[in-house]
Amino acid sequence: MSRTAGARFTILYAAVFLASGVGLLVLTFLLSGGMSGTAPAGNPPAQDAARQQVQQLQQQLAEVHAQQARQLLAGSVLALVVMAVVSLVAGRVLARRVLRPLRTITSATRRISADSLDRRLAVTGPADEVKGLADTIDELLERLEVSFTAQRRFAANASHELRTPLATMRASLDVAVAKPDPPASTVALADRLRVQLDRVDHLLDGFLLLARARHGVPADAAPVDLGELADDALHELSAAAGAKGLTVTVDVPPGTVALGSPVLLARLVGNVVDNAVKHNETGGWVRITGSADEETAVLVVETGGPVHDQREVDRLAQPFERLGGERVGSSGLGLSIVATVAAAHGGRLDLRALPGGGLGVSVTLPAAKVPA
Repeated sequence: MSRTAGARFTILYAAVFLASGVGLLVLTFLLSGGMSGTAPAGNPPAQDAARQQVQQLQQQLAEVHAQQARQLLAGSVLALVVMAVVSLVAGRVLARRVLRPLRTITSATRRISADSLDRRLAVTGPADEVKGLADTIDELLERLEVSFTAQRRFAANASHELRTPLATMRASLDVAVAKPDPPASTVALADRLRVQLDRVDHLLDGFLLLARARHGVPADAAPVDLGELADDALHELSAAAGAKGLTVTVDVPPGTVALGSPVLLARLVGNVVDNAVKHNETGGWVRITGSADEETAVLVVETGGPVHDQREVDRLAQPFERLGGERVGSSGLGLSIVATVAAAHGGRLDLRALPGGGLGVSVTLPAAKVPA
């Protein structure tokens, strides 16, 4: 039996019932032995025949008492076994009844996720320990809801507000470069600033997408072919892959279809492929495979490269984490966006360091039922 609270309560109740039953049986046995009486002392030794008859009667009476004692002992053992079984059954019933409110609270709490923090347990009943626990959980959910809402609002508002000064900076650069015969230093500075502004703009897009993905799967969920998304992402990155001389192989069956938001899943696949191309070594390789069954659709992207520590790889799903502290050309949000979008769709992101060197990225998503 597993070491759960129900098992402990069952053992406790069974032990109490069994101890009470043993005590009652022992008391009954002692009382029956004490009340069995003593044999008569017999007649005076005046007549030998009478004395012999009395001795025979005493012997028969002793045998009868011994047989009754054996029967009582056997009955007591049988009653003890029955009492043990009854104690376990009664203990289990009582334990389940006592823990029923806790099971209800546990089941209701598990149904509450980051997208349904507005739900409450709202347990009714007397003001006992169980209701106190439920009320405490409701207060905790309320604080979490306020915190999550403030975080999402801040990320969305900050991203939107920062776009205004970025647009002003771009306009100022265009005006400076558009003047007749601008200095070469001004043009070079404008080009460098545009690159940095593009990086900031890309970072803001990541923040907005994270804020959107954390609101859960939108209402526009539809079947999405992961193979087509991978082909589109590779087409957009063909120039970068060609510049590095990467060998790209794609083996995604046509039936690898996931259910989700086309926009978010396109960004998910695009980030995974972009990470595989941009963070690859010159002359390296990229292998994209896929599979699907009735429940899940899986997209796997593997790349070559140096041997990585699995502990560092596990941190890549966190924002602004990079292998080896690399920061050039990367916002550090790519795989964290992938993890957030996958979680919003009920899926997951798995990262693993390949034994021969390189990185393996596996995304598991709910499969969409597509007619054959």
